[in-house]
Amino acid sequence: MNELSLSGWIAEARPLRYTPAGTPVLELKLSHQSDVTQAGRQRRIELHIAAMAFGDVALLLADSHLGEYLSVKGFLAPSRQGSSRLVLHIQEFNRQLADSAPITV
Repeated sequence: MNELSLSGWIAEARPLRYTPAGTPVLELKLSHQSDVTQAGRQRRIELHIAAMAFGDVALLLADSHLGEYLSVKGFLAPSRQGSSRLVLHIQEFNRQLADSAPITV
């Protein structure tokens, strides 16, 4: 099964665009930091990952700001057919807005 859950900050965000078929697309780069235990030892994980959202999810994320914290769920896919570069396709997200409860989509 190809499922991924990740939390992190928006490090880059491109303007909302539309495919030739009219589907909204938002491209982001997320930064993640965490500590995990592997083989009985603590390990610090720091990474950046390319992410994309399509359709209603893209429209709902389009007003996001750099540095905003998101928890996302989605799947990994090659950036292009035959490419080894992977992109996280966001299908659900949760974000905390100032002075409000978390929003889950």
